[in-house]
Amino acid sequence: MANPRYTGHEVWNRQPSAYDLIDTSNTGLGHRQVQRWSLPEDWVISERPAHEALVSQSDFVAVQGIRAPSGRSNHTYRLAGLLRCGSCHRRLESCWSGNRAAYRCRHGHTSASHADPQRPKNLYVREDHLVARLPALYLLLAGEPDGRAPGAEEIIEVESRARTR
Repeated sequence: MANPRYTGHEVWNRQPSAYDLIDTSNTGLGHRQVQRWSLPEDWVISERPAHEALVSQSDFVAVQGIRAPSGRSNHTYRLAGLLRCGSCHRRLESCWSGNRAAYRCRHGHTSASHADPQRPKNLYVREDHLVARLPALYLLLAGEPDGRAPGAEEIIEVESRARTR
């Protein structure tokens, strides 16, 4: 019972539209419309009821204090928003797996576009495994003076094969 419309009042600005650049490095591609949830204090609620109330205002307010947890966790993800799937290039979702922070890609199962049947259904990688390999990844990306980072390719390839099983 989190929707104040149950009290009979109209509510606006719960999820307003905004426009983000499609590609921040290429502004010529334009913008795409996105919607994000506003905080309740930013909502606009009508002064007069717009329809018959399903619950009283006092009952609605009382229930807000005893609601079940929203499902949002208090977990911290050190690499959230920084990782992309090597197969489909989507941003990895943060998740909690086996009492540990992890990241996953469900390859199109969470979007309107169809997933390529060749891709694995899910990809999971634990955060502690990624953090442990950050030095090798740095060497691979930065390169040694001779142009290669010893062992980094093998470490990342082995991890990649283990994750997609």
